[in-house]
Amino acid sequence: MDTLTAPQVITSENLLKHWQGHRALTRRVIEAFPEKEFFTFAIGGMRPFSQLTAELLSIGAPALKGIVTREEGAYNEADAAKLTTKAEFLAKWDEATAQINTSWKQLKTEDFSETFNLFGQYEFPIIENILYFIDNEVHHRGQGYVYLRALGIEPPFFWERY
Repeated sequence: MDTLTAPQVITSENLLKHWQGHRALTRRVIEAFPEKEFFTFAIGGMRPFSQLTAELLSIGAPALKGIVTREEGAYNEADAAKLTTKAEFLAKWDEATAQINTSWKQLKTEDFSETFNLFGQYEFPIIENILYFIDNEVHHRGQGYVYLRALGIEPPFFWERY
């Protein structure tokens, strides 16, 4: 089937709801970590969950803002890397969630098929970039689940996203 004539499977609003559901779950994973282990615990050469979270904070909201403004700014993890408490990370997470909602309102359906050079390095259709944001978050959250279980902490149920 020609992709230009394929029926719409998910609305823009439902895609945002799906993404924000993942973000709500990731927030609960952050909350589940003890303060010290959030910054120090790692397994098998992986980064601590604070560093994984800093990466997520440096991608989602800034990248979506770049997409809607069509600014190909460089990837920058420096601001999120300066956060020193779990409370700061959670506050920044909530800020990013609000920014994503604001930026999302500026997207038009036709924008999703346009190509955008994300961070000046990843030239793909906007929909593929957004799906990458979600996939990357799910991947890193999975690492957080492994860490929590290794610490003897029951992680949030993965299906409870809202």
